[in-house]
Formats: sequence, structure tokens, C-alpha cells
Amino acid sequence: MNLTNLDLNLLVPLDMLLREKSVTRAAARLGLSQPALSSSLARLRRHFGDQLLVRKGNAYELTPLAAQLQPRAEAALTGVRQAFSRHPGFDPATSDREFRILGSDYVMAVLGGAVGAILDERAPGMRLRFEPASPPVVDQAPESLRGADAVLLPHGFLHGAPHVDLFSDTWCCVVATANEQVGDALTMDDLRKLPWVFTYLSATAFTTVARQLQALGIEPRVTAVVESFLALPHLVAGTDRIGLIQGHLAARLSGLDGVRVLPCPFEPVPLVEALWWHPAHDDDPEHRWMREVFSEAGRALPSAAPRPAARR
Repeated sequence: MNLTNLDLNLLVPLDMLLREKSVTRAAARLGLSQPALSSSLARLRRHFGDQLLVRKGNAYELTPLAAQLQPRAEAALTGVRQAFSRHPGFDPATSDREFRILGSDYVMAVLGGAVGAILDERAPGMRLRFEPASPPVVDQAPESLRGADAVLLPHGFLHGAPHVDLFSDTWCCVVATANEQVGDALTMDDLRKLPWVFTYLSATAFTTVARQLQALGIEPRVTAVVESFLALPHLVAGTDRIGLIQGHLAARLSGLDGVRVLPCPFEPVPLVEALWWHPAHDDDPEHRWMREVFSEAGRALPSAAPRPAARR
């Protein structure tokens, strides 16, 4: 394909239309009129020979081709931004670069404040855009790495990509303070009998410690699933459910009434959180500096330990 015959100005509206699945919302995000964006959509439809957006009820959905285009359009736009944001020299104090980081709310809660403090001090013009690492992000890891500056994920999901380990963590169990079925310590029998709330539950989206339970012969009775570690304790409080939460996050629950953190009645597999990126970023000096900021923030974390098991 001859790129000189393409109107690359259509890349931005393509990306936004596929993100928003709405001409109205996409136009508002881009600061354009609806007729102007409708005209761009018409040109995109002619180019691809596909409707891209089709009405279903009161909303629009992506066609199969549009669904394939979405991560590629996002990756292409990210590449363009990165290419045109490069400068001959790099000074963190004057850089205004934005980094798009994908990760769970757990790692953002644990590291986000420390990373933000370093940027405020050394790179006040630089910006981090944190976005959730949803199951599709993990399922399409190579595409995700092309479309983002980095992905925060523990080992076990991405392979063969450059990365730097940030910190290690352990797993704890969370139960309600009002749960009279649990004493001062959990037992393996408690894990078998009581209901569970899981963070993520699918063939590809899971926590490694949840898989470990199955390897130990325990099939948890899952009655609630949430794609948020921060929300998990709220689905435990006032119920008989058990949940699994990371030690660093458990240490931040001191102000949350209604739950207590207990050690697991088995030796949980350790969690090693890492920052992953596409090899194209290897020699980017700004990206290298950003990676070191995350590493520094990870090294500054205290060692994680379960909170005392006393009732509150």
C-alpha cells in the first residue's frame, strides 16, 4: 500500500470512533462538530468497505473488522505520538511527555503515589495516564504493548517482552469482622465451606493464588466476581465470603471497618510485580528514565506482611 495516497488525518477520528462507539461522544472528545466527524466516518467506511459502527437498539457496536482495527489504530496513533515527541536532548525537568501505563488498581494504589511524588519533584511537566489492564489487554498482550508505553503485571501473564521487576508481595485472606464462622485463624476447611469473592474469573483472567487453591484440591464456591482489588473488601464486609488480597494493599485497609486480614492457611505463591514494555522503547531515553522512576518507587516499598489477625 502506498502511504502517500492515504489521508493519515483519519487516524485520529478512527481511533476515537472505535473507542467511543458513538459519533456524538467521539466528536465531543475531539472538539469537532458531529457533521464533521460523520464526514470522516463516511470516508473511513469507503476506505475499508465496511460499516465499522452498526446500530443495535439505542447504541452502536463495532463490526468484526472494526474490533480487529481497534488495537491496531490505538497502537498506530501511539507510535505517531512517540515519533513526534522525540527531542535531540532529554531533560526531565523540562519534559512534557505523557506516558500511558496499563495496570490493575492494586499496583496503581501501591505505586502511584510514590511515582507521582518523584515526577512532581523532578519532572513537573511530565504526565502519567493510568488505565486499567482489563482481561482483553492481557489476552492481547503483544498488541497492548504496542499501544501503551508500559503494562504493569505480575509474572505469569507476559513472556518474552523486556521488563523490570518492581517489588514482590504476598497474599492474605480477607474476612468480615462479623463472620462468626471464622475464628482467630482460617483453616483449609473454611476455604472449602465458605463462599468466595474473586478478582477476575475466566480462562485467561485470574490470580495465580486462585489457581493454587485448585492445585491444593479446593474448588472455591465463588458467589461474587469483581475486576477490582480495591473493591474486593467491600464485597466481603458484612458477609460470610472470603477474599484474597495482596499484602501491600492489605496494609492500606487500616481505615476500613468491617473486615480483618488473616494469613492464608497455606503457603501462597509469591507475587512479583513487573513493568513490561515493547522492545521499540528499549533505547528511548525518556522511557528509560520513566522505567527507573518506577523501579525507584518499587525499591522504596516496605516489606509486605499480613496485618494482625485480631478482631476489630
